[in-house]
Amino acid sequence: MSAIPPISGPPVTAKNDQALRDVAEKLEASFLAEMLKSAGLGKTSDHFGGGAGEEQFGSFLVQEQAMQMVKAGGIGLSESLFQALKEKQNDK
Repeated sequence: MSAIPPISGPPVTAKNDQALRDVAEKLEASFLAEMLKSAGLGKTSDHFGGGAGEEQFGSFLVQEQAMQMVKAGGIGLSESLFQALKEKQNDK
C-alpha cells in the first residue's frame, strides 16, 4: 500500500475553530480588562487599602472578571474576531 500524500494547507476542523474561538475570547477579555481598569475597577480604596499585595493581585482580579464577562456573552467582540480570524485562515 502506498501512503496518501498530505493535503496542502491546514484542514479546517472543529479543533481549529475552537482554537480560533479561544484566541478571540482572550482578545475580548484583554480589551474588557483594559476598559475596566480605565473605569477604575481594581484600584485600591483609600479606606481599606491592602497595600502592595492588593495592587499586585488586583490586575488578576480584573482579568478574571473580564473573562467571566466574555463567558457570559461579552459585548460580541469575540464573535467578530472569530469570524475575521476564520476568514483569514480560509484565505490561506
